[in-house]
Amino acid sequence: MADMVARNKRSQRVRSRLKKHSGERPRLSVFRSSKNISAQIIDDRAGKTLASASSLDKDLRAAIGKGSTSDAAAAIGKALAERAGEAGVKQVVFDRGGYLYHGRVKALAEAAREAGLEF
Repeated sequence: MADMVARNKRSQRVRSRLKKHSGERPRLSVFRSSKNISAQIIDDRAGKTLASASSLDKDLRAAIGKGSTSDAAAAIGKALAERAGEAGVKQVVFDRGGYLYHGRVKALAEAAREAGLEF
C-alpha cells in the first residue's frame, strides 16, 4: 500500500513539472503493470488520446508474446511512434509517471525515439 502511495506522489510531481515545461506538446504517458505495458499520447488541452499501443492489443500480442519483458516494451514503443506519425505527432513530452527511467520504461522510450518521436 505504501508503494502505491509513493508512486502516486512521484507521478503527481513528475506531471506537475511536465505541465510547466511542456509548451504545446502532447504527453506520452506510460503505464506498467507486472504483466503488461501500455503507452498513450495524450493532448491534455483537448482531453483526447491521439495514439496508443499496448501489449494487450490483438495485432501486437501475437508478435511480442509476454508483455512483461523489455523486448515487448520496445515493440510497444516502436508501434506507438508509428501510430503517432500517422496522427501527425512528431514531438511529445515523456511522462514516465511514478516509474523509474529504467528497464521496460527506458526500453519503450528509446524504441519510440529510434522510430521517430522527439522528446
